[in-house]
Amino acid sequence: MKYVYLIQNIPYPTQRYIGITHDLKTRLKSHNDGQSPHTSKFKPWKLVTYIAFLNQSKAMEFEKYLKSGSGRAFAEKRLWDSACGHDYR
Repeated sequence: MKYVYLIQNIPYPTQRYIGITHDLKTRLKSHNDGQSPHTSKFKPWKLVTYIAFLNQSKAMEFEKYLKSGSGRAFAEKRLWDSACGHDYR
């Protein structure tokens, strides 16, 4: 399984990140342990939502979509906790 996930910083909810992994629990821990260069400045992170894919290429396509203009709009409206800013990486 591949998971496309959305995490949000707890103290600064406008800080958000979209990623892909095969192990959600370990990946969230690595974000909170400061092991990811893109998220190490802001800790702690919470998992907002994830989508599971059997097909790795479909997961990668969906992650890429969420990072596009229309994908950001979709995520803002349907996936993120509250409308509190736009900082997508």
